[in-house]
Amino acid sequence: MSSEEVTIRPGELRVAISNAVVQLHREHYGKGPTRAKTYIMDDLVVVVMRGGSTRLEETLTRAGEAERVRNIRQAFQDSLHNVFVQRIEELTGQRVEAFLSQSTMEPDVSVELFLLEGPVAPG
Repeated sequence: MSSEEVTIRPGELRVAISNAVVQLHREHYGKGPTRAKTYIMDDLVVVVMRGGSTRLEETLTRAGEAERVRNIRQAFQDSLHNVFVQRIEELTGQRVEAFLSQSTMEPDVSVELFLLEGPVAPG
């Protein structure tokens, strides 16, 4: 992180990460989660999101196609891997070594996990 960058408190960083990930979902997916919470533990950033399924996803899930919806969500995350990684790197000042994404439809929960090169420095 350069000396020109503003250092923010851990609570503010968690909120900024949650907002950024939700915004990326809204921008690229058409709808974002209804709730999001970010956890930061040393070099691990975890964003847990609830809600946000599209009407199409809900219809497919009711028709027994939850696995298909999950696969589509995974393809979405794979296609936007670099966008998510870049945003987390900007916010944390650390390089992302690994980005993993997982979701389930019942309940409607998604988790974005970022393993950083080093711990997030306390603000």
